Amino acid sequence: MARAFLFALDSFGVGGAPDAAAYGDEGADTLGHIAEFCAAGAADRAGLREGPLSLPNMSELGLMHIARSASGRFPAGMPVPEKVYGIYGAATEISRGKDTPSGHWEIAGTPVSFDWGYFPIEGDAFPAEFIETLCREADVPGILGNCHASGTEIIARLGEEHIRTGKPICYTSSDSVFQVAAHEVHFGLDRLLAFCRLARGLLDPYNIGRVIARPFIGQSASTFQRTGNRRDFSVLPPEPTLLDRLIEHGRHVHAVGKIGDIFAHQGISRVIKANGNEALMDASLSAIDEAEDGDLVFTNFVDFDMIYGHRRDVPGYAAALEAFDARLPEVHKKLKPGDLVVLTADHGCDPTWRGTDHTRERVPVIAYGPGIRSRSIGVRRSYADIGESIARHLGIPAGSHGRSFL
Repeated sequence: MARAFLFALDSFGVGGAPDAAAYGDEGADTLGHIAEFCAAGAADRAGLREGPLSLPNMSELGLMHIARSASGRFPAGMPVPEKVYGIYGAATEISRGKDTPSGHWEIAGTPVSFDWGYFPIEGDAFPAEFIETLCREADVPGILGNCHASGTEIIARLGEEHIRTGKPICYTSSDSVFQVAAHEVHFGLDRLLAFCRLARGLLDPYNIGRVIARPFIGQSASTFQRTGNRRDFSVLPPEPTLLDRLIEHGRHVHAVGKIGDIFAHQGISRVIKANGNEALMDASLSAIDEAEDGDLVFTNFVDFDMIYGHRRDVPGYAAALEAFDARLPEVHKKLKPGDLVVLTADHGCDPTWRGTDHTRERVPVIAYGPGIRSRSIGVRRSYADIGESIARHLGIPAGSHGRSFL
C-alpha cells in the first residue's frame, strides 16, 4: 500500500477563477500580485526579506507553469525552471463560497452545492433574538462589536472595554462565520469555548458555517495579541468526505493544525495541534514518520491566511512562502516508495486586494513522490479531483464527485 500527505497552504490562490467577478474579485491573484510587489521592490522589509519572490522548490515542482495555466502569465521576477519534477495543474472551485470549510470539503471530494447563510453588512450584524438568547443562556451582560470587522482591529478597538465590562467581542466577515474574541485570563479560555459551543447550536437554523473562538492576551490596545488557542466550530460536511471513506476502509487520518475543526472532527483518527507554520511543518514531519501504509496526513498551514492575507501584509506573506518552500526538502527526504505529496490551497486571500476578506481564485495542485512521472494535468474543473486522486492512490473506491488525475 501507499501513504499520502496533503498540505493545504491556506489562501495561496493563483488567480484566474472564471466566476471571480460574481464575488467582486475579478483580477485577484494572490501569487501573481505578491510576485509583482516583490519584483518591484515593494515587498522589501528590513530584517525579513528583500528582492524578487524566491520559491525554487515549488517552482521546480511546476508552480510557474501552474500560474500561467490559471491566470495566463508567469509570475513577475521569478525564474522559470527548464525541467519540472512534479505533476502540476490548477483547480477551479465549484462550491458556492470562498470560505475555509467549502474549500477543504471540496478538496476532500465533497463540494458545497448549497448557499451558506451570511450576516448583513449594514447595521447590526446579528439577529436580536439570537443575541438575546445567547447572552441569557451564557450569562453574559451583552456583547461588543456586532459588526463586520478585522479581528486584530476590533480587538485593539474594543479589548479594553471587553476587559472592563465582561462583554465578549462578536464580529463577522464576508464569510459565513460568527467570531468571538475574548481575553484568555479576564474572560477565561474555557468560558470562551463554552460560549462558542452555545452559539454554534443557536446558529444552526441560520445556516452559518463556522463559529470561531479568538482568544487574546495583553492589557491594552498596544499589547493585545491573539494566542494559538483559536478553535473553530464547524457544521458537519453535507455528505461523507474522503476522510470518512478512509476511516471506513480501516485507514488512519492524521489531522494537523485546524483540519480537525474544519471537518467537525468527523473522519479524523488523530488530532495534532501546533501553532504557526514552522511548528505545523515540524508536526507534519513527525506525522510522516509515524504514518503507516494506507494513511493520510492532512495539514493546514494557516499563517498564510490568518496572519498575512487578511492583514494585507505582502512582505510577510512573501517571507512565509519562502520559508515554507525552504523546508520542502525536509519532506522529500522522508518519502518512501509509494508515497504521494500533494500541495494545494482552499481559496485565495490576495494581500494586495481591497478589504480584508478571502478572494475567489483558482488554486495550485502539485503532486509528487518517488516514481511519480512529471506531467501537466491542466486546469481541473473541481478541487474534488484532488481528493479522488488521493483515494485512487490509497486504493479506496472512488467517490461521487471529481475525477482522479492519477
